[in-house]
Amino acid sequence: MATTELLPGSRTDADGSAVVRVLSYNIRSMKDDTAALARVIGACAPDLVLLQEAPRFFRWRKKLSRLASDSGLVILSGGATAAGPALLCSLRATVERTEDVLLPLSPGQHRRGFATAVVRFGGARLGVLSCHLSLEKRERYDQGGMLLERVAGAGVEHVVAGGDLNDEPAGRTFRRLAGTLTDCRTAAPWGGEHTWTHTDPPKRIDALFVTKGVEVLGCGVPHDQPGVTQADLRAATDHLPVLAALKVPAAV
Repeated sequence: MATTELLPGSRTDADGSAVVRVLSYNIRSMKDDTAALARVIGACAPDLVLLQEAPRFFRWRKKLSRLASDSGLVILSGGATAAGPALLCSLRATVERTEDVLLPLSPGQHRRGFATAVVRFGGARLGVLSCHLSLEKRERYDQGGMLLERVAGAGVEHVVAGGDLNDEPAGRTFRRLAGTLTDCRTAAPWGGEHTWTHTDPPKRIDALFVTKGVEVLGCGVPHDQPGVTQADLRAATDHLPVLAALKVPAAV
């Protein structure tokens, strides 16, 4: 682990800039301990949550709404309408717009999509994108390009994007994203590194990225965040979450 100091809390500064806490989490369709899942999310005190494998089938809206409520948040966008990715937010966020995007479907592969939004915190405007990229290498690489196109066309200067990439930092798709965007973990290591714990060796396949101009104050797995227990992390889902604190400048 890089450091166990706490990440900065959410705040809006006098110049209109904002510190925004962002959490990315693959929740495995809420098939595990949902109470533990809500405790982990709530303890991280996020302003934005980028979910992957949100519920997509029977009563999916009710399940996602309950998770948001139990975590002290509200639904922003996504779920079944984005083929799994979803966004939650705190009441601190002012929502400008949302859009769920379905990606081209390759034969024999799962449908994939993006949950996207533009929100404001004080004078700071921030685009948001949650993704869960393909297991198939060629399709995953193409989806990485679509992600970059979506970020470039977001119509807002500052964007945070991330999720379950199904790729490691040395992988072709991960490198494609990191070649244009800032990998938050590399920019400011904090907490734990590996997010996929059911492998030997463990891997970092979940990540957050930001556009230029966003300052990363710290990013990693929140092992030592107050209220986050190892028991809850093990019970909540088969991935570990990624938490980042970002300093977003005021919009010009």
